[in-house]
Amino acid sequence: MSFSWALLALGGFLSSVYAAPAELTRRLDNGLAITPPMGWNSYNHYSCSPNQSVIHSNAQALVDLGLKDRGYSFATVDCGWTLPNRTANGSLTWNPARFPDGYFALGDFIHSLGLGFGVYSDAGIQMCMTGEPAQVGGLFHEKQDAETFASWGADLLKYDDCYSEAATGYPNTDYAPVVSPSGRYANMTAALASLSRPIVFQICDWGVDFPSAWAPALGNTWRITNDIIPAYRTIPRILNQAAPQTDFAGPGRWLDLDMLEVGNNIFTIPEEQTHFSLWAILKSPLVIGAALKDTYTSISQSSLDILLNENVIGYNQDSLGVAASFKRRWTEEGYEVWSGPLSGGRTVVALINLEDSARELTLNFPDVGVQKAASVKDIWNGVTSTNTLTSYTAAVQAHGTILLELGGTTAAGTYSASDATTSGQTTTFTKIYGSTTSNNYSLTIHFSSAIEGTSTIQINSTPYTLPAGSSTFTAPLSISEANNNTLTITSSTTPSSLTISEPPSTFYPSTSFSLSGSSSRTSCSAGLCTPVGSKIGYLTPTGSASLNLTSPSTSLAGPKFVNIYFCNNDIALSTSWTTGTNTRNMTVSVNGVTQRMEVPLSGRSSELFSPGLGWEDTGVFGVLVDGFKEGVNEVVVGNAYGNEGLVSYGADFVGLEVLW
Repeated sequence: MSFSWALLALGGFLSSVYAAPAELTRRLDNGLAITPPMGWNSYNHYSCSPNQSVIHSNAQALVDLGLKDRGYSFATVDCGWTLPNRTANGSLTWNPARFPDGYFALGDFIHSLGLGFGVYSDAGIQMCMTGEPAQVGGLFHEKQDAETFASWGADLLKYDDCYSEAATGYPNTDYAPVVSPSGRYANMTAALASLSRPIVFQICDWGVDFPSAWAPALGNTWRITNDIIPAYRTIPRILNQAAPQTDFAGPGRWLDLDMLEVGNNIFTIPEEQTHFSLWAILKSPLVIGAALKDTYTSISQSSLDILLNENVIGYNQDSLGVAASFKRRWTEEGYEVWSGPLSGGRTVVALINLEDSARELTLNFPDVGVQKAASVKDIWNGVTSTNTLTSYTAAVQAHGTILLELGGTTAAGTYSASDATTSGQTTTFTKIYGSTTSNNYSLTIHFSSAIEGTSTIQINSTPYTLPAGSSTFTAPLSISEANNNTLTITSSTTPSSLTISEPPSTFYPSTSFSLSGSSSRTSCSAGLCTPVGSKIGYLTPTGSASLNLTSPSTSLAGPKFVNIYFCNNDIALSTSWTTGTNTRNMTVSVNGVTQRMEVPLSGRSSELFSPGLGWEDTGVFGVLVDGFKEGVNEVVVGNAYGNEGLVSYGADFVGLEVLW
């Protein structure tokens, strides 16, 4: 199956701006989880050792702390609740030592609080837990178990995938099964559909076999990655895996980035803000994994304030139901941008500080498709600004996030005369944005009425003739890469607005590049490695691909915006506990000036069973590269700094596009 990613006018790394294939529109039509589920789950804090007391106290805390009123409506008991064997009639039952009053009573208690009762099971012969005693799973008992859960009053089922692969003797985990796990989940989907009780179905196969391609038809949510771990490096690792697939989310079907660690005293407060912000805007279920209240532990007020933030919850529960997508990353500078639309024409933006120190960061609005915002709500800094043009700068802590809500926006490249200054016949526009240094931008000047008679207009001191009857005028424009260019227009008629279009681009396929060292060229399956059909791999510190590019005669020297077409499906499954990042290093050098990138995953198909195994699905990464000059430019794509990363091989290279 072929998946190519589209580009915005300003370039960048995108995963949602294209027409979704018909099969991606299928979803489980059970009328549930129209917005992402919210609640609490026992696993992150209590692991596989829940008991009646902690479930009661934490469910009660959802109410007492105001979390239920903010939408956290499920209380779920994860692994550790049952017994090694089924009853004589084949049913699951609870462990009476841990739940002396039983699951009927537990369901009644949770319902008495106005909460939904979440239960946990597994698609294998045992549930996901190590050590003794083992606990029986749901394989071959789906219908009976679904009926049992319904009899207890269950409102949600989280369904894991341990001990499920028969071909390898039912190991605890199998990241390379010989058959897709989708069949086992389909069995439980059918069992739940046969019930008279609606139950939200949460698929949890840790991202094996790219569930975004099949899970929307089977469940309301599905895990896209291996487990979150109690270390901050888990956050970028999960986001790097989410990058190519956020467009699969929608009402009734949501990507699950795993449970929240907010409140577990693992992250700093800025790190918790980043964690919560990104989970919210990517429309992941917001499932609290901390101990809210038990005999020994209470959540801190600072973490509780994060979980209660109405704005962030509102972005997660927004009626538009569109997940934010990955827009840009500045690897060497240590920050990245995610953004997505909200209802009411608003835009949410997260600017993540990847560095270990506090600093100021600037968001250039055109990187998220916006030129001006009538209002900018800075959530974690608690500041609201008005009529902000082109960029916004704010302070951010180490590993923190500037989370913005932009309202009343105008499209990138559009400038109103109301934001300019006029002196006599000269109108000066400031904060003009350039994504690339070029003579080849296109400027269209709009007038409120047709021009009477022929006149002269000057654009940055260059004269042009303005024909009689004109209501618009188009001319070439030179802009440097920056967010503060100035444009002056001298005319007897004052412009009402401007539209600036990006310069044309030229695509250079990997087939035009020469190989050196360890690098090699590979043909791809039909329709993959778009738009080239082949790629260059084995890019290492001693292996690269090079090409001499001749700039157009009108081109300027200076930094150029470049789109790198790449393939990366180095999924961190077994390595997710340690060094796995889901990224590959890559460098592009122009006349000796090198820019390093850490590109996320691009795979949008099964890493086990699809043509190319996800390694032939093309992603696009936008990067600004300096060093371009007029005439011939030597471009080298490789992995010059591969030894600075955790993997020695770079991403595979499909092609390169330059905005000249």
